Amino acid sequence: MSYLKNIQTFIRVYELGSMSAAGRDLRISPAVTSSRISQLEEHLSIRLFQRTTRSLTPTEQGQAFYGGACQILESVEQAEAQVVKITDNPKGSLIVAAPLGIGRRLIAPLVPKFLSKYPEVKVRLRLTDRKVDLTTEGLDLAFFLGQPKDSNLRIRKISDIKRVLCATPDYILKHGNPMSGEDLISGKHECLNLRFPGAPEFQWPLITQNGPKKFSVAGRYESDDGDVLTDWALAGHGIIMKPIFEVANHIAEGRLIPVAIKTPPEPIQMACLFTHRKRQDPKTRLFMEFIINRIGSALRVNAIETQLPR
Repeated sequence: MSYLKNIQTFIRVYELGSMSAAGRDLRISPAVTSSRISQLEEHLSIRLFQRTTRSLTPTEQGQAFYGGACQILESVEQAEAQVVKITDNPKGSLIVAAPLGIGRRLIAPLVPKFLSKYPEVKVRLRLTDRKVDLTTEGLDLAFFLGQPKDSNLRIRKISDIKRVLCATPDYILKHGNPMSGEDLISGKHECLNLRFPGAPEFQWPLITQNGPKKFSVAGRYESDDGDVLTDWALAGHGIIMKPIFEVANHIAEGRLIPVAIKTPPEPIQMACLFTHRKRQDPKTRLFMEFIINRIGSALRVNAIETQLPR
């Protein structure tokens, strides 16, 4: 088992490019991380990394070993998966990422229920509205909204989620009620944008009489936290575009009012993403099925949707 741990540590060091980053990811100290790499190098009688005080670079032998190491780990995981299929008793840590809105409102409440059913599994839930990288961040599964760009990953669609543009009654009283996307880009309105480092110029995809169209909205308020945008909207600072389940209660209670109803937002896909290597992992598969089977009720907001202007 120590040899497998050494291989696992090598893979994370290789992918993250740092002993300290790999140690944090694996929850071990830098000393243990370095020791495992040294043990592996001694066993193989080769140097896997060139180390300096400022950098860590895989050697040619390290680059060659990485592919084989991944195959070794994948073979072990597949063998364990076959055993677990028989015993139905998954074990180990599961690292899951999700956007803040989805994670807080839909995923997090279900985690304790999953763990009570599978007590030998540990779930590490990471919530962020930025784009995540499953490989470099060591994720088993990521829930997301939109379309993934990496064709090397496997995707499991959950649902198409309706979105709504909305603002407070006070904001509408002061700035007027925009009826369309053209009104949003007239310069009279503050559009609250979700933006993170490296994100492209933001556009809101709306449905017009001539079909879908992207509007380059602008505003003084930007954040990489979707809940911050909701708080700003509730404080009357501008207009937000949100999945309807995130603001349904605010709309039902009159704190937010739908706007631009002539050009509503396009629905957005909710799905989960995982690597090909994780498709046989029983805890990944079980968690994914557990969440998908239970998340539907949280997305059924037909009672609220019927109150929205058409």
